[in-house]
Amino acid sequence: MNRYVSVDTLRLALPALSLAILLVAVFWLQPRAMSYTGLNLLFNLAVPIALATLAQMLIMAVNDLDLSIGAFVSFVACVTATYLYSTPVVGILILAASVGAYAVLGVIIHLRNLPAIVVTLGMSFVWGGFAVLLLPSPGGQAPEWARWLMTVRPPFVPVAIVASIVAALLAHLLVMRSSLGVLIRGVGGNARSVERAGWSVIAARAAAYGLAGFFAVLAGIALVGLTTSADAGIAQRYTLLSIAGVILGGGEFTGGRISPIGAVIGALTLTLAGSFLSFLRLPSDWQIGAQGAILIIVLAFRLLLNRLEARNK
Repeated sequence: MNRYVSVDTLRLALPALSLAILLVAVFWLQPRAMSYTGLNLLFNLAVPIALATLAQMLIMAVNDLDLSIGAFVSFVACVTATYLYSTPVVGILILAASVGAYAVLGVIIHLRNLPAIVVTLGMSFVWGGFAVLLLPSPGGQAPEWARWLMTVRPPFVPVAIVASIVAALLAHLLVMRSSLGVLIRGVGGNARSVERAGWSVIAARAAAYGLAGFFAVLAGIALVGLTTSADAGIAQRYTLLSIAGVILGGGEFTGGRISPIGAVIGALTLTLAGSFLSFLRLPSDWQIGAQGAILIIVLAFRLLLNRLEARNK
């Protein structure tokens, strides 16, 4: 029994352990990073990646996969740098309609029994086309409030870490503690049981997709707040990063098994991995492959732990 508990605990602690190991490696390579300014530079882009990862996590909670997250965040960034800056009311309406479109997409996928991976792949071209129409070339400007939120300097800990912790806690309360979160995870675990209990699977999926769209909107706004401008492909890498973040954080592709806090830690780990690989002076083309290698190593270790856990049962 004690052995089973230790294996299970280690599996749950793996995301934090991965982040800690990387952090120690970075501090060893660059001791000056062990400061307020150093941490701020290391985790500068962590907030939008963490929010996009939470969006992907909500889709994966209902056993789907969203291949349009990167294009959608890019579209939101273009809206933020144009309409949300010049005419905020119009920008808010566009973003609200986009979140609604996400919720409707979840309903259509369920009613027509369509493969989410194919539908969202198609939607990535739609969002990408809208982004190009808004900003054919890089430009725009960040709203002052968004810029302030992402550059404010709280005491002791950089804003990127504070915002990531807040996002993780809020998502945890929403997904793991609320009745809506239980319903969403129930759909991912056993949709028929949810339906037999009298709950609406369609409403749960619409809520999951709508919440995913909301977190992706926050990711796009945060990204523009950091970069001060936008372009149609500014967040294309976020699709793969968000999937990797969820998996690194202990999430599964099926069964409604997710962890909001783990997903944010996974996003922080990927962000830190980019800085670590830069310190090793790897070319940018090699850094993507190295991040993939880190993901494979963590997954292999998780597979080993899962086998040990199954054996102890």
